[in-house]
Amino acid sequence: MAQPAEIIAELQKWSSCDVADSLSKLKHPAGGFLEGLTMYSPVFQAGPTKIVGQAFTVKFVPKADESAPKLKGNYVDQIPKGAVVFISQPPPHVNAVYGGLMSLRAQALGAAGVVIDGRLRDLQEHRDLGFPMFAKGVGTTAGGEVCRPSEVNVPVELASTVQDVTIQPGDYIIADIDGVVCLPSALAEKCLAAIPAIAAADAKCAEAIRGGMSVEEAFKTYRGK
Repeated sequence: MAQPAEIIAELQKWSSCDVADSLSKLKHPAGGFLEGLTMYSPVFQAGPTKIVGQAFTVKFVPKADESAPKLKGNYVDQIPKGAVVFISQPPPHVNAVYGGLMSLRAQALGAAGVVIDGRLRDLQEHRDLGFPMFAKGVGTTAGGEVCRPSEVNVPVELASTVQDVTIQPGDYIIADIDGVVCLPSALAEKCLAAIPAIAAADAKCAEAIRGGMSVEEAFKTYRGK
């Protein structure tokens, strides 16, 4: 069985779309795509930025929820090197749950980047650091009055009205200009094994289309459909 470092090194060779195509071939729902998440830093939806790493999940809960566990220490200080921090913010809130000082520490600890199922703030600070940030949106107001971090490295649910997705600690997160994909750790090796053939077929399609072949014919010839 491949080690996480080996899997991450292989995933670095491919785009989020490549991984999604492979997961779709494996009949994984939506090809692992997590809807509604956008690249905000180091620039907005532009450039070659890509982050790959295992998910370090952070679950926020409403501040008024006294029954939820209370986290010891600050979750940012617990981020493992190379991890993609996946923050789950309880809806509906307009407050941001993550700011510039958090990225300063996360970057120092070697985090690959941060994905927020919610809002961030201090956008220019993240950009000044060149730190990769993906989120549902941006805001101005800190989240402390409405929510708090409760647990780390627990399963978290994507806040979505169109998807039912759970992000597990240790799942692989691949994020770039096209979006964010969650690759379940149990499917990682099967996914990687399937990508080269899919990419090769697409390359043949592109070459044929440049040579004048119709898309219909190219797909039938090289994709088998």
